[in-house]
Amino acid sequence: MEIHQALTRSKIIRNVLPRHEQGGVFAAEGYARASGVPGVCIATSGPGATNLVSGLADAMLDSVPIVAITGQVPRRMIGTDAFQETPIVEVTRSITKHNYLVLDVEDIPRIVREAFFLASSGRPGPVLIDIPKDIQQQLVVPNWDQPMTLRGYSSRLPKPPQEGSLEQIIRLIAESKKPVLYVGGGCLNSSEELRRFVELTGIPVASTLMGLGAYPTSDEYALQMLGMHGTVYANYSVDKSDLLLAFGVRFDDRVTGKLEAFASRAKIVHIDIDPAEIGKNKQPHMSICGDVKLALKGLNEILESRTKTSLNFDFAAWREELREIKMQYPLSYKTFEDAIAPQYAIQVLDELTNGKAIISTGVGQHQMWAAQYYKYNRPRQWLTSGGLGAMGFGLPAAIGAAVARPDAVVVDIDGDGSFIMNVQELATIRVENLPVKIMLLNNQHLGMVVQWEDRFYKANRAHTYLGNPANESQIFPNMLKFAEACDIPAARVTKKGELRAAIQKMLDTPGPYLLDVIVPHQEHVLPMIPSGGAFKDIITDGDGRQVH
Repeated sequence: MEIHQALTRSKIIRNVLPRHEQGGVFAAEGYARASGVPGVCIATSGPGATNLVSGLADAMLDSVPIVAITGQVPRRMIGTDAFQETPIVEVTRSITKHNYLVLDVEDIPRIVREAFFLASSGRPGPVLIDIPKDIQQQLVVPNWDQPMTLRGYSSRLPKPPQEGSLEQIIRLIAESKKPVLYVGGGCLNSSEELRRFVELTGIPVASTLMGLGAYPTSDEYALQMLGMHGTVYANYSVDKSDLLLAFGVRFDDRVTGKLEAFASRAKIVHIDIDPAEIGKNKQPHMSICGDVKLALKGLNEILESRTKTSLNFDFAAWREELREIKMQYPLSYKTFEDAIAPQYAIQVLDELTNGKAIISTGVGQHQMWAAQYYKYNRPRQWLTSGGLGAMGFGLPAAIGAAVARPDAVVVDIDGDGSFIMNVQELATIRVENLPVKIMLLNNQHLGMVVQWEDRFYKANRAHTYLGNPANESQIFPNMLKFAEACDIPAARVTKKGELRAAIQKMLDTPGPYLLDVIVPHQEHVLPMIPSGGAFKDIITDGDGRQVH
């Protein structure tokens, strides 16, 4: 209460009140992901603090800088199972970059400064500060100039890459015939340097789910997303490459599939800021532990100094080979009479926003289609729960993005299963009058689980059926009623011919808006490499209308 009382007197800090603490931490993540600076959330002790856990784990896995501040019972009561006491420092120890239990009020300025430094330096991540109630109630004249005491941490921060290592990378590029860039979330702050590197070398670029937007996906050198639901041509390029430049990535299982078969013909160069990631899943032939931005700057300087002399990369034949695969296996989907294909809905949104909106998503089929069919041409446009895969992320993340970027169009592309997990945040959107647009791809099923049931479990439905999208009177729950309860304009669209006008109306309506787009539940996200599979196992056709 003391912290909230103090916030009422602040002229510079804006407090946005979420309706659930999980909504608050996901909103802080949305703020951080959209802006690149730490997001902050506050929760009370006990259940308030434990409700932050999913968001902290999500931020840890996706390297998102957030600072979470929690209340705690008075110091004398810690460990007595007092009312609303949970040992949140212990609970979150493995899912935060660092955490603090404040035991001296004089330490608060130093701890807060350290928390923001830790959250945003090196590999970013979440930091938690737990403040007992009696500490909050003390009066103090703060000393704002206390130095940070992080000597061990600071000494371990990676140094700028050595020129010799960069020269070695350029030699490997010069010797290769089929190089590919595999770029991840670690490249989001190095977009300009990455574009220049591609300009100088002509190497095609495949992005992870987290890396979308670091390199423009509509560019001729872009292969879009790789991995389980990546494009055929991105996965083909890695499979056939002789040099894999892995920049700001962690060789996640959803990217690699069967590790032994992933990039099995290639020499691997791994650049990452976190030493724990190098060699963790896939052993590189050469690695640099450092900031990708500095490494790319250094590489570009060497390349620029030599372009007119010795270096003359020519990967035209390799790019032509990939262009043919692109033509042969484009991202595609089937249409059925007047039913709205979810992929088509996202394409129309992309057209009507000129690819400039900030997109947040929940988790599931709609998330993968949003990754595939919206064209992300700049970093921090794409906000999604990648590593943790937390349903309910989309709506609160859109709140954070709308606060961080009031100039931008923010659209939450959500599924009915994910949306309902944090539907209470519609109240926050209304009270704060945030112009968040929600495009709900409503198939009345837990779509991604249904897809796996269709493919691997003989289409046996195990609690994945939520309603019947073929019969409008049986759609449950009625999402429009949630919007109505929160005084948010909303509409439902069921026919393909009416979709474009409905999306345009959503975008043109001032303030928040919910568009309930009814889509068939039989659609599958394709391509798909089954879990633990290799490129040779890729599935490119079929849906829930057939027996598998």
